[in-house]
Amino acid sequence: MMIWAILAAMTGAAVFALLWPLRRDGAQAFADAADARSLYRSQLSEIDRDLQRALIGPAEAEAARAEAGRRLLRAVAAQQEPAGESEPSLRRRRASSALMLSVVPLLALLVYGVYGSPMLPDQPLAERMAQAGPRQDFAIAFAKMEAHLASNPTDAKGWTLIAPLYLRQGRYDDAERAFESALRHGQPDSELYAGLGEARVLAAAGVVTAAARAAFSSSLRLEPRNPRAQFYLALSQEQDGDKPAAIAAFGALLASAPPGAEWAPMVQAKLRNLQGPSAGDAIASLPADQRQAAIRGMVDGLAERLKPSGGTLEEWSRLVRARSVLGEKAQAREALATARERLATDPSALATLTALANELGLEEPKP
Repeated sequence: MMIWAILAAMTGAAVFALLWPLRRDGAQAFADAADARSLYRSQLSEIDRDLQRALIGPAEAEAARAEAGRRLLRAVAAQQEPAGESEPSLRRRRASSALMLSVVPLLALLVYGVYGSPMLPDQPLAERMAQAGPRQDFAIAFAKMEAHLASNPTDAKGWTLIAPLYLRQGRYDDAERAFESALRHGQPDSELYAGLGEARVLAAAGVVTAAARAAFSSSLRLEPRNPRAQFYLALSQEQDGDKPAAIAAFGALLASAPPGAEWAPMVQAKLRNLQGPSAGDAIASLPADQRQAAIRGMVDGLAERLKPSGGTLEEWSRLVRARSVLGEKAQAREALATARERLATDPSALATLTALANELGLEEPKP
């Protein structure tokens, strides 16, 4: 009840402060009639001086004397009026005061009762923090981590920890900067490069940009079987319109999936969309060893078809990439060498194959 009494007193004080100026009589022009007459004489003397100096004419002087006389009469009449105010005016003022003192607080209570929570019990700070539980702890720890990195920007471990958190929160630009800082101040790592590429893809609304491809390629050079990098590179082929290459890449990724891999259903869905429901379901329904054998059979069949004929750049690129995704580096380099022989007269094709070899890490180190 004490709080309600305090609030009522505060409300009354606020209303009284608003009503106080209203109770005062109109300001008197002068303290008494003598002051009014003294001012009148001063004004007449000033008018006469202005007239003698020819600052005003006789007509203006006469008008000024008349205005000064009217002011004197108003002042004397005001002084002669009885103190106080008329009864009707006093009643109106008292009524308005009573209305404001009663209606305003009642209206405030009504609004609070409708939109507020008068029955909600007290919630001390310690109790609120206890109810927040792990969420409160995480928010505090996260803020401390950000403050630490702001003062220690070369802490690679800190950037490594906070980058995936930014990614989960949808702060893709912050995640990209965090992954870059972790790689800049730490050691090259396949997962960090894959995370950097994913942040760039999500920041670009799902488009696998050239910068994202470079990050995924760096990830595969360090770990050829990194599933996240393989997935996004296969997705980039789909976005480029190279459907057969995307099918081969997704199929190879699915073939290498460990039992119970969480990302396997997503890859299966991609294959179903690209190959059609029947082909995708057939591959996805096979056991892991048979599924891998089926994928490898598809890749071997492509290689056999390319042996007797020249083959196109698209077909050779698909074969090289599929061999690399399956971890068959030797066969991938062999296919790359054969492709360069068959397409030796096409400089643009050779440039594309060189870029592919660099992306997949297939170029032999120079002595």
